[in-house]
Amino acid sequence: MTRIVLVSSLVALVVAIVLGVSFGTDPVSLVRAISDPSSRDYDIVFTVRMPRVLLGALAGAGLSIVGASLQALLRNPLAEPFVLGVSGGSAVGATLAILVGLTGATWLGASLVPLAALAGGVGATALVHAFASSTPGSRATSFLLAGVVVNAIASAAITFVKTLVTQSKAQELLFWLMGFLDIPEPRALVALALYVSIGVAILLYDAARLNVLALGDDAAEHLGVRVRSVELRTLFASSLVVGAIVSVTGLIGFVGLIVPHVLRRVLGSDARVLLPASLGLGGATLVVCDLVSRGAFRWLHTEPPVGAVTALVGGPLFLVLLRSARRG
Repeated sequence: MTRIVLVSSLVALVVAIVLGVSFGTDPVSLVRAISDPSSRDYDIVFTVRMPRVLLGALAGAGLSIVGASLQALLRNPLAEPFVLGVSGGSAVGATLAILVGLTGATWLGASLVPLAALAGGVGATALVHAFASSTPGSRATSFLLAGVVVNAIASAAITFVKTLVTQSKAQELLFWLMGFLDIPEPRALVALALYVSIGVAILLYDAARLNVLALGDDAAEHLGVRVRSVELRTLFASSLVVGAIVSVTGLIGFVGLIVPHVLRRVLGSDARVLLPASLGLGGATLVVCDLVSRGAFRWLHTEPPVGAVTALVGGPLFLVLLRSARRG
């Protein structure tokens, strides 16, 4: 069953990518696009759709594995980068970087915004960690409460920044904060892939240790797991992945919450299996949501942000999962 689910998640990702490049506002032929590099179909598929689809796959995979890792670390199914304040802190860092003009056509310019988002995410994570460590009681509950507060502070900071810019710039920031997938610059896509790969490697490295943490901190320490080291590595890797994604796509919620929930019902809580499966299914989920967003253009004559689509789909689905879990 484990192998079947892992293979199925990979197949789902491949199918989603094929669907993402095949369909859109303009009909194309994949056969003609592959066989004739001078054709219009080639330009649409490989210049317009493929970079956007790859961005969606990277973002969805990264958000999903971070959500699964944080849920395993805190032993709380509600843990998610958006809830814990990581996304909010990253958004503040990326917003400030964009406002001061750190985006550019150079390799360095394309990499500075993710670095600023990383700094914001690490700062927010450090605040949440410091608060949770100094508060008596359940660490998982303290993390969630601190994340809600940090998110509120980040939202207030971004709102304050929007009052200092022109109306057109404020609308641009608002659209970006709702979460969107656009055609990325090649250098920005490569930089995002690098940041996400490093963070994912760290999370997969600690997958077995995250399983041991389910026994409790004291039991894990007796079994030779350095709990605080695993905790710090997981939080840093999560900040790295989320910061890089937020700097390119804006805030996209619910992917890191719903995908691990669905997989946990099928696979159980083994992080060694749950984390790699989250990569495939998470990437496929966001690519499909973006396909829905692009398809809505025909009826709405405008393209809704993919963050709105994930919220509209993920919110009700999460309520259904929560209700069925309570009945179980």
